Amino acid sequence: MSEPSSATGLQPSGAATIPEDLALEIRKLAHDLSNALEIVVQTGYLLSTADLKTPASDWLRMLDNGTQKALAINLQLREFIKAHSPR
Repeated sequence: MSEPSSATGLQPSGAATIPEDLALEIRKLAHDLSNALEIVVQTGYLLSTADLKTPASDWLRMLDNGTQKALAINLQLREFIKAHSPR
């Protein structure tokens, strides 16, 4: 398995450019995903202000960990699109 060479780690930097119409659609989807993730982030924050007992506090921690991973992946996706699209 070869090492990825781009900053996002998704594909080598010499990868082909994403066609503009496709890049626009992917950007729209990534934006919509960001909005949906923001709801999860805010709900997790509000739940963290409640006095949760085990196992609910453990579930909240699991939710937060999954949310942080999803946010990081979405950021990588957006950076990849930006780096490989015409604009």
